[in-house]
Order: sequence, then structure tokens, then C-alpha cells
Amino acid sequence: MKTLYLDCSMGAAGDMLTAALYELLDDAEKKDFINQMNGIGIPKTFFSAKKTEKCGIVGTQIDVSVDGIKEENIFIEHEHNCSEHSNEHIGEHHHCHKNNEHNHNHTHNHAHNHASFREITEIINSLKVSEKIKNDVTEIYKLIAEAESSVHGVPVTEIHFHEVGTTDAVADITAVCILMDKLGIEKVISSPVNVGGGHIHCAHGILPVPAPATAFILKDVPIYGGVIKEELCTPTGAALLKYFVTDFADMPIMKTEKTGYGMGKKNFSYTNCLRAFLGTSENTNSIVELSCNIDDITPERIGFAMEILFEAGALDVYTTNVCMKKSRPGLILSVICKQDIKDKIIGLIFKHTTTLGIRENISRRYSLDRKTEKIQTVFGEVRKKVSKGYGTTKIKYEYDDVSKIAREQNLSIEEVIKILRK
Repeated sequence: MKTLYLDCSMGAAGDMLTAALYELLDDAEKKDFINQMNGIGIPKTFFSAKKTEKCGIVGTQIDVSVDGIKEENIFIEHEHNCSEHSNEHIGEHHHCHKNNEHNHNHTHNHAHNHASFREITEIINSLKVSEKIKNDVTEIYKLIAEAESSVHGVPVTEIHFHEVGTTDAVADITAVCILMDKLGIEKVISSPVNVGGGHIHCAHGILPVPAPATAFILKDVPIYGGVIKEELCTPTGAALLKYFVTDFADMPIMKTEKTGYGMGKKNFSYTNCLRAFLGTSENTNSIVELSCNIDDITPERIGFAMEILFEAGALDVYTTNVCMKKSRPGLILSVICKQDIKDKIIGLIFKHTTTLGIRENISRRYSLDRKTEKIQTVFGEVRKKVSKGYGTTKIKYEYDDVSKIAREQNLSIEEVIKILRK
């Protein structure tokens, strides 16, 4: 499986993720990509890439200029910083306002216009890219708009984004969507995200890091702070990770083919970059096995508990007969689940069984990639499960479909499968 692993130990921003993915292209593809970005129709925006060095490591830095001015310089020059503006680590700015709160004076020497989410959608729909890319960009921007809406307590329709920041963010988001598509990535895994720390200055005052919109987007994502008291993860970076990443975990076992270094714009004592590892991996992940010994529960109650645990998302639930203390017959209840629902499963075990304690074991799970196909047969449409990986392919017909045919045609299960295989 073609896998992308993202090292976000120095956070994530749209330009850094773009630069890291850009480095995974070959030289001809890099030139074509820059030309494509400058020809897709983002208003007044110029997109470029350059080599830069951080702590002795060479990588790529992406620059987006609007009307000939690099966007981060506009806001730093006029000291009009929003949550994303305080850190040159980024090149993206949303600068959102509620409709009724933008009455303060400005001394800018440039037009200070704002775009609604509807206007942003119109820009996206006008881009010279595929419908798939347009849909991806729109969905990612929705994550940002919904976050700003929640933070400000107003509908998405009343949130306005700074016009300059809008074109910059649209460029970053579109670039990442195009690169993900070009690279043919099938699975994206990321490390837990370093969000930074401290405080940042914005139009609304001094805000904590992570910025409120970033914190909203990163709900249920493993994050942490560090010694760097700067904003390391921006709303755009957070939204891109939330949209594309399927799992936030340690680097899986994979054969890496290329590594990309996407550089931020600020210098720290740590290398300010986002690393992207492109390679192949088998379908592996960590799972939790929860177990407990029980000798005082009825068969009906344990059966009900097993049904509840399956409905809650457990991968497997089973019992093993054992002989417990005082020669009492009992059972071991074993529940296998993914890490992200462990606490939920533990609560259900305590609620629906008589146990007073639960054991936990962490295991690495190896599994085949699975998909279900619908095929036309002499019996009509039948679902077929195809599993691949580790040099093996397995095919299995959906039991419910096969058993239904067997009853209707007065055939055995074996006879139905034999006909389907023909």
C-alpha cells in the first residue's frame, strides 16, 4: 500500500505540508506543478518554491505572494496580526471577523477587503482543476469555516475571511490536494501534532496557543506542546491533517522511497520543518486487548454484553471457559478494539458485566486490505469480499447472499459457491 507518513514534531502549516509533498516529486514533475499552480486561476496570486536551510538541513520553502507582496509581510508590517499571523512559521492567514465587529480603524496602504465562505466557494469552483480536487478543497475549507463559526458563536454565513489570506490559504489547500492526487497516496499516517505554546496577538486580543480555531479542528487528534512558545500548528495545517490523515500514531513498518522536508519561515533551535516519508507498507496497526475473569454472571447477561460491545465498535469479542478460585467454573471475557475507543469499551464492560477489574495488552495487528465488490451472477447481484496483502489474495462471497440463494434455489452452500466461482 502506498503510504505517506508525516512527522509533525514541529507542527503543521499549509505551506510546510505543500513543500514536503513537493519534494517527493521528480524534477520534471516539480516544474509542471509550479506552472500548474500559477495557471489554475487563483486571483492575483503567484506561487513559487525555493531551497532553504534550517539547522544544516536543506529543504523546500513555498512562497505565495498576493499582488506581488508575500502575505506574511503584509500583516507583520502593519502589526495587524490575527491568530495565524504572529508566526512567520506559516504563509497562510484567515483573519476572520463577524460581520458586525470590523469597525476598528486601519492605516493599511492596501485595500482591506474580506470574503465570505460563499465567495471563497466561488473562487474554488472557478479553479482549473478536477471536480475531485474542487470537492477536497471545499471540504477542507469547511472545516476551517466551521471552526471559526464555533469559536465566534455565529453562523458560517456570517464569518468573513481576510481577502489576501483567503487566496493564500486557497493556494496552500489546493496545492496539497493536487499533490496528494499526483502522488497516488493510498494511506496517510501522522505523528501526534506539536501545537507549540505560549500566546499570540490577534485583532481580538491575546490568545492562547493552540489558537481556538486550531484547537477546535484538532478535537480527538493527539496533540502536545513543547519548549517552543510559538504557534506551530495553524488552522489550515490542522484542517489538512484532519481531512487526509487516517491514523495519528508512531511511524509504521514501511519501506521508504523518498523523504521530503517542508521548511517553515522562522528559525528555532530545532529544525523548523515538516517531514514527509513516502513508501509502501502493509496494513498494520496497534490494537488493545481487554480481558477480565468472571464467575458470577448469567449466560443471558454475558450474551447481551457481547452484543453491546460489538455494536460499540469492538473488532472481536469472545469468551474462554476457565476454572477459577474455589474450583468455580468461570469465563474470561476478551475484547479486541482500536486504541481510540478503548475508554468507551472499558466503560461498557464495567456497566454490562459483574467484573471489578480489567487487564489491558497492546498488540500489533497485521491484516489484509479488504474491500467488498458487487458482482452480477446467474443468481443476480452478489457481494464478494476481496482481501489482499503480503503476497496473498483471498476471495469470499457474502454469507447472507449465499445462504439466501441456497434457500431460494434449494441448493447447498457448497453448490452455490461452486456455481459462483464458474
